[in-house]
Amino acid sequence: MGRGRIAAVLGGLALVAAAPAALAAFKVTDPWMLGAAALVAALALVAAGLWQERFKRLGQRRDEQRFKVADGLLTFRSGRVPKVRQVRDPLPLGVHPSAPAQAAGAEPGQVVGNRVPAYVPRDIDGELHEQLAAGGFVLLVGDSTAGKTRAAFEAMRAQLSDHQVFVPADKNAGKDVMAALTERIGQARKAVLWLDDLEHFLRSGTLTSVQIARILGGRGHKVILATLRSAEEDQLTHLPPDSDAIQRGLGDQAAHVLEQAHRIRLKRIFSPAELERAHVQAADERIADALDYAGKYGIAEYLAAGPHLQDAYDNAWAVGRNPRGAALVAAAIDCRRAGHLSPLPKVLLEELHQGYLDEHGGKRLRPEPLEQAWQWATRQRRSTAALLQSVDDDGARVEVFDYLVDRHQQRVGPTAYVPDRVIPIILRHAGTTDAEVVALQMYAQGRYSLAAEAFQQAVQARRDSDGEEHPSTLISRGNLASVLGDLGRLEEAEAEHRAVLEVRRRVLGEEHPSTLTSRNNLAGVLGDLGRLEEAEAEHQAVLGICHRVLGEEHPDTLTSRNNLAGVLGDLGRLEEAEAEHRAVLGICRRVLGEEHPSTLTSRNNLALMLGDLGRLEEAEAEHRAVLEVRRRVLGEEHPSTLTSWLNLAAALVGLGRLKEAEAEHRAVLGICRRVLGEEHPDTLISRGNLAAVLGDLGRLEEAEVEHRAVLEVRRRVLGEEHPSTLISRGNLASMLGGLGRLEEAEAEHRAVLEVRRRVLGEEHPSTLISRGNLASILVGLGRLEEAEVEHRAVLGICRRVLGEEHPDTLIRRGNLAGVLGGLGRLEEAEVEHRAVLGICRRVLGEEHPSTLTSRGNLASMLVGLGRLEEAEAEHRAVLEVRRRVLGEEHPSTLTSRNNLAGVLGDLGQLEEAQTLE
Repeated sequence: MGRGRIAAVLGGLALVAAAPAALAAFKVTDPWMLGAAALVAALALVAAGLWQERFKRLGQRRDEQRFKVADGLLTFRSGRVPKVRQVRDPLPLGVHPSAPAQAAGAEPGQVVGNRVPAYVPRDIDGELHEQLAAGGFVLLVGDSTAGKTRAAFEAMRAQLSDHQVFVPADKNAGKDVMAALTERIGQARKAVLWLDDLEHFLRSGTLTSVQIARILGGRGHKVILATLRSAEEDQLTHLPPDSDAIQRGLGDQAAHVLEQAHRIRLKRIFSPAELERAHVQAADERIADALDYAGKYGIAEYLAAGPHLQDAYDNAWAVGRNPRGAALVAAAIDCRRAGHLSPLPKVLLEELHQGYLDEHGGKRLRPEPLEQAWQWATRQRRSTAALLQSVDDDGARVEVFDYLVDRHQQRVGPTAYVPDRVIPIILRHAGTTDAEVVALQMYAQGRYSLAAEAFQQAVQARRDSDGEEHPSTLISRGNLASVLGDLGRLEEAEAEHRAVLEVRRRVLGEEHPSTLTSRNNLAGVLGDLGRLEEAEAEHQAVLGICHRVLGEEHPDTLTSRNNLAGVLGDLGRLEEAEAEHRAVLGICRRVLGEEHPSTLTSRNNLALMLGDLGRLEEAEAEHRAVLEVRRRVLGEEHPSTLTSWLNLAAALVGLGRLKEAEAEHRAVLGICRRVLGEEHPDTLISRGNLAAVLGDLGRLEEAEVEHRAVLEVRRRVLGEEHPSTLISRGNLASMLGGLGRLEEAEAEHRAVLEVRRRVLGEEHPSTLISRGNLASILVGLGRLEEAEVEHRAVLGICRRVLGEEHPDTLIRRGNLAGVLGGLGRLEEAEVEHRAVLGICRRVLGEEHPSTLTSRGNLASMLVGLGRLEEAEAEHRAVLEVRRRVLGEEHPSTLTSRNNLAGVLGDLGQLEEAQTLE
């Protein structure tokens, strides 16, 4: 009954509305992305896809440090904020040091010390200088150790020497510090906000698009100068297919910040022109040495000792070298990959490292003592950096060099996740923000149980530190509720959403964006629970407020309208749903343009509705158009492209072009396996889609193998009672029925039905689907009286809950008619078939697939009644429409030909019958 996943983004938060039946229907919808930010993004807690916090050294020794920390800033010892020209040493601003020069080769007037070689001008310097002179938000993007921070530092000194430079001392300081900093910058006439490693500020919520606008909109000349690693940009802005609101929210929040920046990309490998300029500086032996390796490494990369540290780590695993030290580093790398943002406690790494050591050989490697391992891992190499850099006076916490994390991720690929056993250990040592980061990372990877464990810890920590009604606590509870929904624990999810909504109504009022978000979240869960009228009421209420407060064209109004359209479709009110989708699409086209992501999403949703209405050619055309734009603009492997690809494949199935659909599904599955991994939820959905097409093609054994493989993974990862597991089990049962193994099929359907009754209740759409599936198997087993009882029970619930004209009610009534015919009660069966056909004609139209199916069923019943001429007329009419609409080779057309041939044979018209067979 569900139409897929429509995630609403509203007023800084978001809705997750994932109907489990979407998997059964093998339909994928785009998450809606019109809102300002999503679920966690209002707080901008942290990000899925976090690899690590940037390694920093603020000086070699305390007595060399010119700065102190005051009010969250690096200042002079007097407490004054320095001007750019007074900051001569780039190390406190995040530039990686290099090895000290062997000889004093620095030219007079050089502002960089012995720890930093002469600057080699980069090709992007001209553009960078021009943008700094103009003012605004300037962002350098590139790989770790590409030279982003050094290029930014040199350009700032050249163009903004009289500006005050505001450097946050601690990226974990929080939103309050950034708010105060924004005020101080606003009071300055000329100011630079220096944000090295922007990803950290985005994830911790310390920087928002509103603050950026406030800084740049003030008087005087203001610049925000930031750096961002390419891997982090990719993780922040590229999301998995069919992403949930938590993931979409992160991307939306990041996009709102990043879209305000002028982005300049800096390549790690130096260009020929840059290498020529490097040769000019070759008197510095460090640059000369780096030039010898310029074919393999970037100059800045080599100077920062990245390759040297990587070699030290790789070689340490050898027998008798430093395998325990390497295991400590491996543990630190995985902690970052799992989402631990803050410096890592040594006790955490000591607890974790043995597992990594054992994986590489354990005692066979003759590991060194722990104290010696720490000495090796924290030792400065080439006088520049350590594999693990101590950050506290007592050495209790360390940071791992970011170069190692990036290189490890590149080696193992995007689907090599941190082992499950590591996550609970990390959580035992994690603070609140780190727990939230880990939760989001697990959520992005489809590891919902681990995500729920992390969110539960974060919620309790927020309650203890901030109180029950603090916005951060409510956001964490909303995150937890969304994960509970994905785990199939819908009643718990509803309770959490209602609790959050109650507080927001009382504290913020009915029309506050966060209150509206909570209502949307609740509506989504109500839809998943099958309580569609309640869900509609909530969506209608939210839409009314949005219309009144925000206006017709506001993104949140469009989001709400889109959500309502989805529920209307689930309720079977397809024409109303189509009208809403067309209205939203019209506004998006007019306001945003044809190729805007929101326009494409709206067009995709309309295409799905057209498919539900039986207008399959129109649906295919829309899906192809959206896919073409996404391929051209986003590329083959982008999540939105994959979504469109899956939707097109589903449309091809509806059109009976099964071989084409198989090819499309195999292509998508190949990408999902390579990019997301075998056990990711989206990979499993894609594999289930392929299995369904194989079944339609009659390759039932292959389909069974695929269904069993998907079911095995879901049982292991999600548990026996998860909605997705039950869907897989139901799919397998249906395939077993097709293979003639009816007793096995019955057992599976009964098992699924028992769980759904207990977990979801008698009237949930998924429970009704299971009862209908069981009844169909009972027919195959010849137990028609039992089948009639089941069909009548299901039909009664559908009539009461959905109404007489809902598509699901009509399906159930048609099923009952079929059983009545099998029982020989042909007149009763005819009455039912004619009633269903009358409603289908009136509601859906003469050429809708459901109408044609109903007409064909009636014709077959007329054959049983001996009224062969009437049956012939009906079969001919159905065949004519199917030939015209679907084509000669569509499976439904072939069925109609076979039905007509049978009647003609009964009528003695054998020659014509033979031409149709």
